[in-house]
Amino acid sequence: MAARAKKSEKVQLSKDGSSISFVQSDSLPTSTKKFRQSPEIEGFYRFVYENDLRVEAYQILSRILIRRKFEREEAARAARAAKRRQS
Repeated sequence: MAARAKKSEKVQLSKDGSSISFVQSDSLPTSTKKFRQSPEIEGFYRFVYENDLRVEAYQILSRILIRRKFEREEAARAARAAKRRQS
């Protein structure tokens, strides 16, 4: 029980429910596995699960992934265009 109480301190919902604050650690994880197990990510997943926000979280993350893919494709197009101009 003590571990759960400690982890719940990582994520705090404002009294009116309009904002979320996370307690952030000082160091960034270096690997994907460590990132997934970081207290911030665990707190985020716990918050999503406890507040039944799975569908909304999926929609938001899907939009972020689509936007990042589009930005990578645009950067690649720009790099190819720049390379063609140099040739």
